[in-house]
Amino acid sequence: MLQLRKSQDRGYADHGWLKSFHSFSFAGYHDPQFMGWGNLRVINEDRVAAGMGFGKHGHRNMEIISYVLSGELAHQDSMGNIESIPPGDVQRMSAGSGVTHSEFNHAKDQTTHFLQIWIEPNVLEIAPSYEQKTIPLVDKQGKLRLIASPDGKDGSVKIFADASVYAGLFDGSQSSELPLDPSRKAYVHLIKGSLLVNGQKLASGDALLIENESSLQISNGNDAEVLFFDLSH
Repeated sequence: MLQLRKSQDRGYADHGWLKSFHSFSFAGYHDPQFMGWGNLRVINEDRVAAGMGFGKHGHRNMEIISYVLSGELAHQDSMGNIESIPPGDVQRMSAGSGVTHSEFNHAKDQTTHFLQIWIEPNVLEIAPSYEQKTIPLVDKQGKLRLIASPDGKDGSVKIFADASVYAGLFDGSQSSELPLDPSRKAYVHLIKGSLLVNGQKLASGDALLIENESSLQISNGNDAEVLFFDLSH
């Protein structure tokens, strides 16, 4: 089963300093058809204006991944972490028993564009933790590179969830095929460009919800950057 969801069908919020597309129900956007997919709960595509950001706020029992596309994101949390997240880095925060953090764009003249991803954990009330890793562009070129996983293998960040996240860059004749477990769910989010996924053409911001399929086939990329999620039910 393949379900194509077009970029323009996502929820959208314009707060002036923040412009955000919501792939799933979030805050003031509610769509009972899109409350999540498997244990993937949130993908927000956020653009934060120069000098602005999210003040201190709390999370609990959620795996939160930040994937910066352009600009830079400043992170500070109640665990004592003060970090800057540039494009190419993957940041993971396990909220566990509770954490507060803030995220800001300290640039004077550049918008920070990033994806905020929430995945439901498979263990609750663990001690909060933080991890950040750089994924070189060459590692994502023409293939799907593991960036988050339950065991942190292959240089990925470790998440406390039954899910794996991959990132890839595809252009021209580059292609990739990955086996899928038909008993699990999968999700493809195209960040930019265009791409053919299992015969479906995706444009920037489009997503493909996948169920009961045995393989993932990616081809015909045009300056495409893509995320792929292997998810539990």
